[in-house]
Amino acid sequence: MHYSGTQGSSDAGGASASGADMANAVLKPITPQLVKTENALREKQVSQDISKLLGKPVPYTIDSGDVLSIVVWDHPELSDSATTAVGMQPGTGSDASTFATTAPPAGFIVDHQGEIQFPYAGNLKVAGLTQEQARNLLIGKISKYIRQPRVTLRVQAFRSKRVYVDGEVRNAGLQSINDIPMSLMEALNRAGGVMPNGDQSQIVINRGGTNYQINLPQLVQRGVNPGSIMLADGDVVRVRSRDESKVFVSGEVVSPRALTMYNGRLTLNEALGESGGVNPLSGDGSQIYVIRKSGQDQVVYQLDGRTAGAMAMAEGFELSPKDVVYVAATPLANWNRTISLILPSALSSAVGVLNPLK
Repeated sequence: MHYSGTQGSSDAGGASASGADMANAVLKPITPQLVKTENALREKQVSQDISKLLGKPVPYTIDSGDVLSIVVWDHPELSDSATTAVGMQPGTGSDASTFATTAPPAGFIVDHQGEIQFPYAGNLKVAGLTQEQARNLLIGKISKYIRQPRVTLRVQAFRSKRVYVDGEVRNAGLQSINDIPMSLMEALNRAGGVMPNGDQSQIVINRGGTNYQINLPQLVQRGVNPGSIMLADGDVVRVRSRDESKVFVSGEVVSPRALTMYNGRLTLNEALGESGGVNPLSGDGSQIYVIRKSGQDQVVYQLDGRTAGAMAMAEGFELSPKDVVYVAATPLANWNRTISLILPSALSSAVGVLNPLK
């Protein structure tokens, strides 16, 4: 590859790139100023506003579908009504030993209107209330009929709020939000943690149709506790694979290959190093290119490895997913390859003339 430096023209081994791909290509020499500018731009792009996700843990609020366990002390007949309401045999009361040998204790299911039916209280609106608020509400309703009632109310089954964790985790699937605050770290831990192939810098939280990009190492570096990212009902968390963020190294390097980024980070120097470096026999160190697609255009960055401080600039130049690192061949290597393609055929023709088949 020999880039002429003018827009719309490029020669890669004698073959022109498609006009649709390279018509708007721009050549940018890699300089200390460019490295500084690119890093500042990258920092600005990845700094998505996630303030809507940050918050402090709040008490669980009851909602439709939850199952409540309600015990009125010294009044077992009220607990019996909960058993009868779901079709179990009455008379079992709230004896834990009885339930332990038969079936889980029945409860009061919050209906689609957010209400439960309780003796003496009638239809009780509990949706949106904490357990303590619902308990106080119930006490106020039945205190007209029972003197100084002692009530225990808790959520027996959390079924109203869920999040979905997908991608590179050990146990993907639905997770119910319960009385333990559902933070991002809590959800990942419940899912068995991030797999070795998971990219902790590429975690996506979808809330209400909006995707939030979460970079865990970067958050920790900035002093932001990932545990302060609180999930809400209906959130979808996806941990992307490192294979989705590959960088391709080709041309005159010792070992051309596709490299995976580590937590979203890979520098040009690291990419060249993991590929064995520039081939000392055929590579042109002054023509190290990084081809990057930017929207509908392509940007070609060129590093002159012969200049002083070139490797320092390469270490500071951050690559992006799907970047192509290409090292061009020296003019002598290109000439040698061209001759090696021509001479064998010419030599074979000469031998055929001197030694005709009998």
